[in-house]
Amino acid sequence: MTATHQQYNMDTMPLRWRHIKILIIASAGQFFGGALAVLVSVIAPLIAITHHPGLSSWLQGFIFSSGLTGIMAGSLVIGHFSDKYGYLLFFRLCPLLITAASLWIFFSHSIAVLTLNLLIIGFCIGGSYALDPSYVSEIMPKKWQRTMLGISKATSALGNTSMILIVWYVLRTYPDPELWNRLFLFLTLLATITFGARFWFVESPGWLALHGKTQEAEKNVRHFLGQDVHIGELAHKKQLTPQPQSNTKNIFGKSNLRRLILSGIPWGCEGMGVYGIGIFTPTLLMTLGLIQNSSNPLTQTIESFRFTFYIDLFIILGFISGLTVVSKLDIIRTQALGFFICAAGLTVTLLGYLYQASAGIILSGFLLFELALNAGPHLSTFELPSRIYSLEERAGGEGVASALGKLGAIIATFIIPLLLKAGGGTLVLAVAIAVLLTGGVITILTGPKVINRKE
Repeated sequence: MTATHQQYNMDTMPLRWRHIKILIIASAGQFFGGALAVLVSVIAPLIAITHHPGLSSWLQGFIFSSGLTGIMAGSLVIGHFSDKYGYLLFFRLCPLLITAASLWIFFSHSIAVLTLNLLIIGFCIGGSYALDPSYVSEIMPKKWQRTMLGISKATSALGNTSMILIVWYVLRTYPDPELWNRLFLFLTLLATITFGARFWFVESPGWLALHGKTQEAEKNVRHFLGQDVHIGELAHKKQLTPQPQSNTKNIFGKSNLRRLILSGIPWGCEGMGVYGIGIFTPTLLMTLGLIQNSSNPLTQTIESFRFTFYIDLFIILGFISGLTVVSKLDIIRTQALGFFICAAGLTVTLLGYLYQASAGIILSGFLLFELALNAGPHLSTFELPSRIYSLEERAGGEGVASALGKLGAIIATFIIPLLLKAGGGTLVLAVAIAVLLTGGVITILTGPKVINRKE
């Protein structure tokens, strides 16, 4: 008798190494996003030390928000076109363009070149934000989807921490602010590796099934997961929506209004913490007096990078908490509570600064903010779109949500130099607290209606 090999359903099968491989390759965009945020936070004070100490607050905001502007545009444009034409082309194109743009910065000290290429890099990262969760969510077994989406998002923390550690080591070894453009070579290397790795990927099985190409979708499932795996519920999607078209108007339509508000506005509020506060962390540390004054501005700046690295460790700790403990809780309550604890942490920092408390108290509030942000809203805002949008609209919905999130981040990054000039760290913290509270309130008001009802 011939032995029969067991066949596995992709939706219920056990986790395999191939799932981990897919997760690693598909999460590179999140890593790039974290690394870019650190690079911008690093080059801001370095550029001020070198050729451009007289940059106005308006111009600083414009330059350092250009990457986020690109992320917003890329999320919308690539999310829309990938729903229409497939994921694979854009999935490979994004790291290739990041390689080219970061190399251009490496060979130039021009502020204009920097601004343009930050826009291009951001555009490609935004595209990855739309595509990465789509690949991850549709290929993982059902019971692992939420965890794997969370791990994918947590990769941004690795990007943060790895890049700030590299930057701190390089500048401590070679203390020259003129090196700011050469730091982008690390991004070039990572993007090149990612581009090569993505040649193993094939077209999204979910996208193929939705376009009536079930046999090809089944073939790609076996390519991703093994010859003993067959397609799950994706095979039936074409019966529900034969030959679907990506329709951005539907995403912005009345029936999706609550989904749009829940997935987009809190994500924008979260952007104040992740990108606004995150990008200007070294500057805020110096403004709040947590870094000792030095006659050498470069020495003080490098010391702020060291403190930023320690703070970034709490980003990783926050993600670990979110993936292990918080993920077992209701996502809406988790997100709202996370926003409120973030605001409480920054309130401790603000009051400590105003009443000249010890550096430990001021820093403890900052660390509480980072812990709650990454255990709650930073994870949940990334996960929500894939849970509340249908498969037919998923990449587009995730793209729009990410774009709205980055719009909030753009506004935050643009106005923080202005706030620092107008009212110092006090005004920055007060505005950030108000924005985070807004995110929590909107989550409470709209979340239960979207999650608990079929609209």
